Amino acid sequence: MRLTIRRRAGRRAALLAVGAMTAGLLLTAPQQATAGPPNLLSNPGFETAGPAGADMPSCWSKSGWGDNDFTFATVAEAHTGTKAMKVSLTRRVDGDRKALVTENSTCAPTVTPGKQYDLSAWYKSNTPDVSVTVFRRDTTAGWQYWTDLQNPPVSAGWARTEVRTPAVPPNTDKIAWGLSVYGVGTLTTDDYTLEEVGAAPPQPVCSGTAEECAKGKWEVIPAKNPVRSMHAVVLKNGKVLLIAGSGNDIAQFNAGTFTSAVYNPANGTFKTVPTPVDMFCAGHVQLADGRVLVMSGNKGYPSADGTIGYQGLKDSYVFDPATEAYTKTNDMNGGHWYPSATVLGNGDVISFGGLKEDSTGNVTAEKFSAAQNKWLPMNEVNQTWSYWGLYPSMILMQDGRLFYSGSHTFGNGTPGTGASIYNYDANTITDVPGLRNKDQRDESASVLLPPAQDQRVLTIGGGNNETNPAANRITDIIDLKKPSPGYTAGPDLPQGLVDTGTGKRPQTGAEGKMYVSAVLLPDGKVLETGGGLHDRADPVFEASFFDPTTNTYQPGLATDPIPRTYHSASFLMPDGRVMSVGDNPGNGTYNHNVSIYTPPYLFKGARPQITSVIDTQWVYGDTQRITVNRPVAKAELIRPAAVTHSSDPNQRFVDLPMTVNGNNIDLNVTSNPNLAPPGWYMLFAVDANGIPSIATWVHLGGPSALAATQEQPSAHEHSFADKLGPAKQNPAKRDSVPVAPSVAGCDRHYGTANVCVPTRFPAEVKDTSKARCDWLASHQYPKRLKVNGSDPLRLDPDRDGYAC
Repeated sequence: MRLTIRRRAGRRAALLAVGAMTAGLLLTAPQQATAGPPNLLSNPGFETAGPAGADMPSCWSKSGWGDNDFTFATVAEAHTGTKAMKVSLTRRVDGDRKALVTENSTCAPTVTPGKQYDLSAWYKSNTPDVSVTVFRRDTTAGWQYWTDLQNPPVSAGWARTEVRTPAVPPNTDKIAWGLSVYGVGTLTTDDYTLEEVGAAPPQPVCSGTAEECAKGKWEVIPAKNPVRSMHAVVLKNGKVLLIAGSGNDIAQFNAGTFTSAVYNPANGTFKTVPTPVDMFCAGHVQLADGRVLVMSGNKGYPSADGTIGYQGLKDSYVFDPATEAYTKTNDMNGGHWYPSATVLGNGDVISFGGLKEDSTGNVTAEKFSAAQNKWLPMNEVNQTWSYWGLYPSMILMQDGRLFYSGSHTFGNGTPGTGASIYNYDANTITDVPGLRNKDQRDESASVLLPPAQDQRVLTIGGGNNETNPAANRITDIIDLKKPSPGYTAGPDLPQGLVDTGTGKRPQTGAEGKMYVSAVLLPDGKVLETGGGLHDRADPVFEASFFDPTTNTYQPGLATDPIPRTYHSASFLMPDGRVMSVGDNPGNGTYNHNVSIYTPPYLFKGARPQITSVIDTQWVYGDTQRITVNRPVAKAELIRPAAVTHSSDPNQRFVDLPMTVNGNNIDLNVTSNPNLAPPGWYMLFAVDANGIPSIATWVHLGGPSALAATQEQPSAHEHSFADKLGPAKQNPAKRDSVPVAPSVAGCDRHYGTANVCVPTRFPAEVKDTSKARCDWLASHQYPKRLKVNGSDPLRLDPDRDGYAC
């Protein structure tokens, strides 16, 4: 599973002719020897020697790391002038070598936060293992790696590479860069330039009210969701698959009525779809071809007396957006009610956790083979016999390992630190530290922050469905690129209004929310919205933006007028808006209203447009050309949502470094399928004011996506989660683990299975029959709930067989 794909040797054929014509028109005059506008580099052509005794030209340093044999030489085979720099690797185990702009105040150019810079150089190379690597000086933390921007193709003759940086991060005053070589071969470079992108973007013009331009706008659309959807998947054609199964309604289950619907944003209509089994609380993931793999679901509801819990199905289906129909695959090896589902860099899918057919916890990993289009036999899948709980959030890392973030649904009290890294190849699990309140992260949300190349994960809020405290407002962040990654504390989640059954009031103290949704937006921020203060109760009306650049929240956004707690979902649409569906509180009701959020960036004026895409079939390591109608600041791929229960571990935002030639933009596609697993993506172009285009659908994959090669870390990586603590000892082979029937946090002695009377009432509810009955009444539970057997919560003091 630990897979990294080597860079492709050249551009696609569609760009070769264009690139050749462009190169032929470029001027080849020597660059200036001292820094000055427009080129901010000193000694860009290596013409000025270093001080006496130095073995490198002025303002250039030998740089690199790792186990390799290398040489640096100033040579006469220059592009212009009399000197160029040749770097050769003759043996390599790991690491890279590069001539780097010297990281000091004299040589490294001064830059301005928020600005972008064009980097270019002339080069010759006989290896595809070359990258444009940039470092930045943080005014507090000093010099540090910033980003890899481009992988120039092999070129026997002089060729020019050019790429634009992202906006310079806050607290950055200088940058240094160079071309790294990280495979056996030779790289010769000359005539470097670094130029500030000059034209200031036009000031945004508010096209709505002042409040809309600051906070965005929610609207509830006229059409109602026709099904009690538990799951939402944005399809490759822009439609939305909403899966209900029985919809947490035991009457529908007993009647064999299982439903799904497809929403068409183009005309605002819903189409119901025949659904073969109860996909209530299944897992789902987008396959490389755009079909949706749906795994497991509900074989049976808990018994009336609570002695038997939910039971998982073995069944698995694929949904085809073209036919809008389900087709059965082979069965999984066991039932998995609430399974994880993570797509891997080779297109396979791996799944953990959930409940088996007998309501015990499933300890077997399942793997769906993309090549064979089937679930593999258990003996062909590495097994740790570990129980990962329900909907464990398993995020694919850039080297193919999996990061369990600590977010899950139900089943608190798991051993260890609450978060860990799983190495499939080595079959080892290693805890990582720092996750606060690990046993109060039920229904928290975890997301790989933009861009995916940064390998940072944000975990937001959560609670505990069994002890039922007030949900927390904790935010934790982990940088998985560090040698020994661990969570660090982020800013507290902003607070809003909460309705505890007696009307809305401001949140106070440490009150946060669970069932929170976290949605990646094309401007690079994360929208967090929805959620509740307690298990399946007390909706919170609050929304904010998290900015990964500053690690801060922008509070006070417009709020969804519809409660969004248990079984709700929010997700990005191709037009840049966010759709929210569902709400299934403990009283058994379901809210069929659908809300649409228009972020502030769509009130800032006209949108940029992607007017052409040469090719919508993209291959790893490629350069792809698009045309836009006006300048843009960045472009990215966003994987479409497949979300349930606050969980979408496959959601990711992949940066596409740009080479800009007027309105023609070449996009550099990552060569690593672990950063962007194969499949359909939404391509957005975003201007300097954060206004996105409407997305164009592109498919990323091709034969190289499935070609297993030797591990090859990116050139800049000195270490990458390689100094973890000792791995935990895996349990002995076993069939399952016991799971209490009350794992869902519901006392089944009252009402039907789709009604959830909490096993523990919120702390502010007194331990009396009257106080508990008043709480149930204020939360609109049915007035007479049948008592099934005993009455552990003392809700039937007159012993007539009905609560309250």
